[in-house]
Amino acid sequence: MPDVIVIATPLPAIENEPDASRRLTTLDDLLGRLRAYVPPNSDLGIVERAYEYAAKAHAGQNRGSGEPYIQHPLETALLLADLQLDRATIASALLHDVIEDTGVTFDALHDVFGIEVARLVDGVTKLSRIHWNSLEEQQAENLRKMFLAMAEDIRVVLIKLCDRLHNVRTLDGKRPDARHRIARETLEIYAPLAHRLGIWQVKWKLEDAAFYHLEPEHYQELKRLLNDTRRAREAHVEECIESIRDHLAKTGVASEITGRPKHIYSIYKKMERTGRSFDQLYDLLALRVVVATVPECYAALGIVHTLWPPVPGQFDDYIAMPKGNMYQSLHTAVVARTGRFLEVQIRTHDMHRVAEHGIAAHWRYKEGSQPDNQFEAKLAWLRQLMAWQQELSTAQEFVETVKMDIFQDQVFVFTPRGEVKDLPARATPLDFAYRIHTDVGHRCIGARVNQKLVSLDYELKNGDIVEILTTKSSHGPSRDWLTVVRTGHAREKIRQWFKQQQRAENIIRGRDVLEKELKRLGLGGIGSVAESQLETTATQLNFQSLDSLLAAIGYGGVGLQTVIGRLGLRSVPEPAFIDLPEVAPTTGANSTGAVQVMGVGDLLTRMAPCCKPVPGDRIIGFITRNRGITIHRQDCHNVLGEDEPDRLVAVDWGRSGVQNYPVTLRVEAFDRPGLLRDVAAVVAEEKLNIIGSQVTVDAQEGIATIMTTVELGSLAQLSRLLTRLESINAVRNASRETRGNAAQVPAVLRDRVN
Repeated sequence: MPDVIVIATPLPAIENEPDASRRLTTLDDLLGRLRAYVPPNSDLGIVERAYEYAAKAHAGQNRGSGEPYIQHPLETALLLADLQLDRATIASALLHDVIEDTGVTFDALHDVFGIEVARLVDGVTKLSRIHWNSLEEQQAENLRKMFLAMAEDIRVVLIKLCDRLHNVRTLDGKRPDARHRIARETLEIYAPLAHRLGIWQVKWKLEDAAFYHLEPEHYQELKRLLNDTRRAREAHVEECIESIRDHLAKTGVASEITGRPKHIYSIYKKMERTGRSFDQLYDLLALRVVVATVPECYAALGIVHTLWPPVPGQFDDYIAMPKGNMYQSLHTAVVARTGRFLEVQIRTHDMHRVAEHGIAAHWRYKEGSQPDNQFEAKLAWLRQLMAWQQELSTAQEFVETVKMDIFQDQVFVFTPRGEVKDLPARATPLDFAYRIHTDVGHRCIGARVNQKLVSLDYELKNGDIVEILTTKSSHGPSRDWLTVVRTGHAREKIRQWFKQQQRAENIIRGRDVLEKELKRLGLGGIGSVAESQLETTATQLNFQSLDSLLAAIGYGGVGLQTVIGRLGLRSVPEPAFIDLPEVAPTTGANSTGAVQVMGVGDLLTRMAPCCKPVPGDRIIGFITRNRGITIHRQDCHNVLGEDEPDRLVAVDWGRSGVQNYPVTLRVEAFDRPGLLRDVAAVVAEEKLNIIGSQVTVDAQEGIATIMTTVELGSLAQLSRLLTRLESINAVRNASRETRGNAAQVPAVLRDRVN
């Protein structure tokens, strides 16, 4: 009978949580971990020397927790040893902070440890000087540097990932704002990067550690639910393992069957994405079957489907179509005898090693006799990325490509000749056309998917066979394609085409687009913005002139949200001298804390509920009897109809901390089930708060009008939200509601009464 190894399902690890009782790691711990995988009789002298050198360099330095600083590089090296990396990488991890935090120089490291270790440490040092906030434009150049470092030697980024993992696990000594910032950038940058490199073992640890600090209540609740259901899950998994074990033994297939842990952040994301409760998730119960060969994988799959009926639509073959991060496995979900869902993954031993270690698996054998000859092929996506970055004119464009093409899930589709192409999730036939060749994209006039004509905005699915229909004549893309494509590469090629067209046409279109956006935001159009403001914005965005900025808007080279955010729209008139009544300093909750009256702060102000101004609007103040000054938009009908002009006072937006203001939005759409839910989901994804909503439906026309009030902090935020709302299926128009609501506010009389 073949050997079958059975391991009960472990709970998702909680090692990311701080543990004051955890003992300090020692050099012996690291050496013991190394000896478990390096070839016998390997010389670990370079690791021992690196530890002694680092301990001496960091002598007298302590971390915020009070531990000796050497604990951090030692823990980082231990994490890399879990990935079974080579000795040079481990030594570099021990030394990775000596250049930045001590007086050690690159030349000194080169003399003692050689060029390989010195370059790795120097590379990590350069990355350590990058301080992320998010994937916004000001961090674009830093992200480009990260990928350039990867292209030179990926081990630099592997060290940085483990360095970040230990840092995010030890954040409790930092201020709450620093903890939140580091955890957020870990979730936005480092965890997706680990995923793209295929290092699942590091990826889930980064996610859980960041989640622990960002959403402590959700983390603890899910942890409690997992602990409460542990015995029931383990009993069910053991029963399923017993069934598979018996049937595999009869076929003579040697295998390892283990319970697959489901980490806490992935549970949270699935609940958020599907709207299901904890009890409704089908893949909390999971098995992993590891066999020797690919034919045995499919044999094991047949046995599983013989034992239990598969769940329709829940089978994925990542062996025939590997993911871009080298991941290979068979995934299926079945309904076990108890009626509970069970997820099963089936793979070979080599596939399992790559699934756990990804790119890092290459260095496991670098020092041995089994080099990975296909390693360069596995890095094809990185080479392609670096080729694209040479074509892109700005770091911001490069970031957009990375965000869309690298940090997203993927779909795998076929050409008519059977070649597999990987694209980001939600990619369209246009993205496929531009992935084949730029000229194919430019000449595209239609597409067939699985031999059926589809629209160009059709979302491709795994396994689709895509055929692009082209014209022989000069065609060129449509401007509307910029809203259809999902890959940064395709979008940049379309932009470049329009950039080469007539400059005058782009300027005219750019002016029209900006005019429409300003009116949609309730700002009166481009004529209401001073020419000097527009020219200053063009300079800030690195354009030589206002016409160049308008041309860039016209061909899609700069986003409207970026322009709106940089315009810095503020009330223009200089305040006239007006005798003000005595007003109490700001103390109440209704004070905005962000408005200056005639250049003076700390006066009691409140936002008018009729027109709901937000920063960037042109505003004016109305002096009330007992409630300080009410802030209106200058075009508010209540202000325009005011017959006591001496009670109006010039006001301006101050520069104090971030404030949120209520803004009413009008969304018009063809009525359909789930429309309000989708609108609310977009608002939630923007991390905004809805404070009121009303829906009316014209039954004859089938048009639904949603009036919803959200709390916003800036016009750029409003512009981005409106753009996303208009992208929702069936939505015709999304705009700011600028008309006062008489039912809410009986004109300025309310101010007078109060």
